[in-house]
Amino acid sequence: MTIYDSAQGRRSAILRKLREDSTVTVAQLSENFGVSEVTIRKDLSILKDRKLLIRVHGGAILETAITQEDPDVGGFHANKLINVREKEAIGRAAAAHIKDGDTIMIDSGTTALEVAKNLHSFHDLTIITNSINAMMEALKYNRFKVILLGGLVRGSSFSTVGALAESNLKLFYCDKLFLGVDSFSVEAGLSTPSVEEASTNQVMISRAREVIAVFDSSKINKRALAFIAMPDKINTVIIDSKLPASVRGQLSGMNINVEIVNV
Repeated sequence: MTIYDSAQGRRSAILRKLREDSTVTVAQLSENFGVSEVTIRKDLSILKDRKLLIRVHGGAILETAITQEDPDVGGFHANKLINVREKEAIGRAAAAHIKDGDTIMIDSGTTALEVAKNLHSFHDLTIITNSINAMMEALKYNRFKVILLGGLVRGSSFSTVGALAESNLKLFYCDKLFLGVDSFSVEAGLSTPSVEEASTNQVMISRAREVIAVFDSSKINKRALAFIAMPDKINTVIIDSKLPASVRGQLSGMNINVEIVNV
């Protein structure tokens, strides 16, 4: 345990540790510096305001860890640290929509990946995905038919995109698509920073009988560069309880099923 005489010294030490490890947790820092978790959260908030780090659930990540990994969006590793408990709960709720014998499609989002982690109760599924991570999770069950789409591999999201992926998609139909979302608004629809990802998602939507959007409330009322689809292309939204009531009302008014998960 290291004790610092000043808050500024402690905050400098936090930044040094971030540069070494890229991520820190509130609990870890509290123990290391011998101060309360409330004090550490205050330190992280101040450093966030100075744009020296990015706050995530339970801790922080280094600002440059995001911008260096992928100028589009921040990279899969950064995204998976944000709102972890919410994403896990959404993944469990989404998996409850699956039935044995279904053909499901899972896209490359970090929340969609949580669906692949919750398939323990099923015995007969065909899983189509452009996500290398989702493919690896699906293979762990050792009983499903797993199809990984070909295409250009995006290192930031570990996904396949582009003309080859879209050509592969046109060979299939699926019962349910689990679609992660980078940005969502009722007026602007679903969007993502990646033009290639958006195009691949559009084809996915066209091949699905039911589209289930899975994302946490931090994505609400935002718009990214590349348009995917308007909300009327979605059948169900599964999201955490921080969804604004006004947005929930708008979605329900569009006959979109809104399923709220509590964390």
